[in-house]
Amino acid sequence: MNATSPRRSLLAAGTAHAVHDGMTDVIYVLLPLWQAQFGLSLAFTGALRGLYAGCMAGFQVPATRLAARFGRRRLLLAGTVLAALAYALAGLSGALAGVCLALLLGGLGASTQHPLASALVADAHGHDKAQARSALATYNFAGDLGKMALPALVGLLLISLSWQHSALLLAGLGLLAALLLARLLPPQPAALPQESPVAGRGRALTPQALGRGFAALWATGVVDSGTRMGFLTFLPFVLRAKGAGSAGIGLALTLLFVGGALGKLACAWLGRHLGLLKTVWLTEGCTALCILLVLTLPLQLSLCALPLLGLMLNGTSSVLYGCVPDLVPAERRDHAFALFYTGTIGSGALAPTLFGWLGDHLGVDRAMQCVAGFVLLTLPLIFGVVRALHPGPSAAVDRQ
Repeated sequence: MNATSPRRSLLAAGTAHAVHDGMTDVIYVLLPLWQAQFGLSLAFTGALRGLYAGCMAGFQVPATRLAARFGRRRLLLAGTVLAALAYALAGLSGALAGVCLALLLGGLGASTQHPLASALVADAHGHDKAQARSALATYNFAGDLGKMALPALVGLLLISLSWQHSALLLAGLGLLAALLLARLLPPQPAALPQESPVAGRGRALTPQALGRGFAALWATGVVDSGTRMGFLTFLPFVLRAKGAGSAGIGLALTLLFVGGALGKLACAWLGRHLGLLKTVWLTEGCTALCILLVLTLPLQLSLCALPLLGLMLNGTSSVLYGCVPDLVPAERRDHAFALFYTGTIGSGALAPTLFGWLGDHLGVDRAMQCVAGFVLLTLPLIFGVVRALHPGPSAAVDRQ
């Protein structure tokens, strides 16, 4: 491995993360427009987000298997192009059926990014776990940059353009990003010890198969992601009820993701100084409290509270995500990341439909209160991760 390959791998993976996450989270800006145009219930509106996330979750593991055959570079490029073309299809169609098909195709394209790009970063840093954690935190931060930029851009475009024309412009931006990635992605990704076909044959790859610690981490990530996606899906509806328009919703998401980007850095620091257990208890407890504050405050004060909420809401994921390389051997890292993202993104696919159903029957505010309660399930789950990372009597205090 040459001296520049870790930096080049991180730059390429971070660019892919920013582009894919930005295109994914533009959906939150478009959901209220689709609901109004097509006359959808909240549950069906949440299911639209679930189509994208469900397809993205379901193809995480197949993406790693295809990458083993065709290479990470080809899969990442093909996925970026497909995600961009999906927005072109939605914009050209303008019909509900076209939007649904586009969401499925977009989720398929997006499924390549998380497991392959994150494994590329981890592998480029070899066996240096401290450097791998730092690089993965930077990679996660890059995703939040895309979440800040693209929803805000589309929110501004919607002031003067239809959502169809905005989608077409976003598709063009995605294709330009694919050209950039073609230059950035290393031609030879960092080599990785391959798992023996005989060793993996005949047994299903499940979180439990990778150990109790990974299973606990997976479950914690599922709850954390379900909370995040449930809140993000219906935040625009809460804000619209307070009087916000499309540009205001785009601004609100940007404020939230600014806080989320800072949260990735802040929680990485907290994780080093407080330990995993205290960090997760702090961030998830504050997430529940901040959600309740956003529901009760008027619009302007809600906007002011969103950066703090984003810091807590998104920051936990970077701490959990950075534990994956510590809980599985290097030869199973691709599959571990794929399983982790299958669970977290799959939870993000189901949560909007579930909380949308609650919103239809109880109201959006009550559904969001349920989201705030749901996140507290992470508090007991994290103990299993701590025990696996720090076996022995000292695990309870989670010393780093």
